Amino acid sequence: MPLSEHIVVDPEILAGKPVIRGTRLAVEFILELLASGQSEENIPSNYPGLTREDILACLAYASYLAHEYKAFPIPA
Repeated sequence: MPLSEHIVVDPEILAGKPVIRGTRLAVEFILELLASGQSEENIPSNYPGLTREDILACLAYASYLAHEYKAFPIPA
């Protein structure tokens, strides 16, 4: 699944944050919903037009970023 089919970055939409194509739903927002315990099945019921593939694309995007960026220890 090419990410570009689901995720777009446009400086005119949400100041250039990655969003689900055709919406103003930021990838980070979908990831926050998942991280807070929202189920993959429940999210589309609250956001009509959002698909399971869109949610999986958000996860794939997060995985891509985790692989691309180096992690540094956070001081205690």
